[in-house]
Amino acid sequence: MRHSIRRGLKVASVATVAAIALAGCSTPAPSDTSSDFTPLTSIKLQLQWLPQAQFAGYYVALDQGYFEEEGFDTVDIVPSGGDIVPQDALVAGDVDFAIAWVPKVLGTLEATGAELTDIAQVYQKSGTLQVSFADKGVPTVADFEGKRIGSWGFGNEWEIFAAMAAEGLDASTVSITTQDFSMNALLDGDVDAAQAMTYNEWAQILEVVNPATGKLYQPEDFDVVSYEDTDGAMLQDAIWADTARLADDPAYADAAVRFLKAVTKGWIFARDNPEEAATITYDAAINAEAAFPVGPVHQLWQMNEVNKLIWTGSKFGIVDKAAWDKTVKGALSAVNQDGVSLITAEPAASAYSNEYIEKALAALEAEGVDVSGAYTPIDVVLTEGGQ
Repeated sequence: MRHSIRRGLKVASVATVAAIALAGCSTPAPSDTSSDFTPLTSIKLQLQWLPQAQFAGYYVALDQGYFEEEGFDTVDIVPSGGDIVPQDALVAGDVDFAIAWVPKVLGTLEATGAELTDIAQVYQKSGTLQVSFADKGVPTVADFEGKRIGSWGFGNEWEIFAAMAAEGLDASTVSITTQDFSMNALLDGDVDAAQAMTYNEWAQILEVVNPATGKLYQPEDFDVVSYEDTDGAMLQDAIWADTARLADDPAYADAAVRFLKAVTKGWIFARDNPEEAATITYDAAINAEAAFPVGPVHQLWQMNEVNKLIWTGSKFGIVDKAAWDKTVKGALSAVNQDGVSLITAEPAASAYSNEYIEKALAALEAEGVDVSGAYTPIDVVLTEGGQ
């Protein structure tokens, strides 16, 4: 029987810390019982955005008691509406772990000299799109020059410039237009091509009624550039930890493994039960003080699309070296419209490690848990407004 989100979860506003008190306590389950440290039983996780199915695995792990099973009495999930930069919160010591896109963190590490480690690569594929109306003449990256290209900013623009660099295009010709977290900029004609995620804004525009037909917009009404199909594709949602703390604090390193065990079980549940996982996340969102207003159908679409990015046939959370190297190559080549580079040198070898996720997966496999596999998508029929 699952624990109720309504009973046990309190998600704070984007300006405050979310306090999530788990019902009941359990005996800590350290991953290395031969050590004499005191296991951590309380941790904080910083999200990159507001509560939605992009983060379903963490809410499911909470809801299903997986954190409790791994010895955590309290897990605080801290959302952000853009006012909190996840890697900055981690560097400052405000949280224990953070969810952030790899290129964004690489930029921070070079700019600040901080040291963080990607301990689990949750998303194995890029979910970013550039969407334009079919009559705008932007069907490929090669068509970006001289166009108004929408982006949310906050580091989300680097795939645009990495893809352009791979095509040998002049980034200075592009007018980057800041769009909000909707598709209004495209609908209002403020951009020629709007940024969208497969699991969010792409659905948002397909949930809008086309005034020319009186029916919802259809995929064929648009040209769509998928960055996953370009040389600009970069690794996205990853779990980051403090590098020095991993090395110097055995209790923290132990907590990282236990945390990853619980998170892996959460994402496995979301893979095998997408409808229930979407409902759990929707409950979390509607009970949060701040959340992007999306309906239950939209959350189900999100869950379906997010699973496609995570479950690609390989083991959960492993950093694929080829994908990492491609991300670094794209980050090194990316130059924005003002001639600014994302990074100028290779990141430190400590910027990612499979040590902790491999320990977590090995422990789960010993318990008989299937930690790999592909996802079989479900059919989700979008409705107006995602309601």
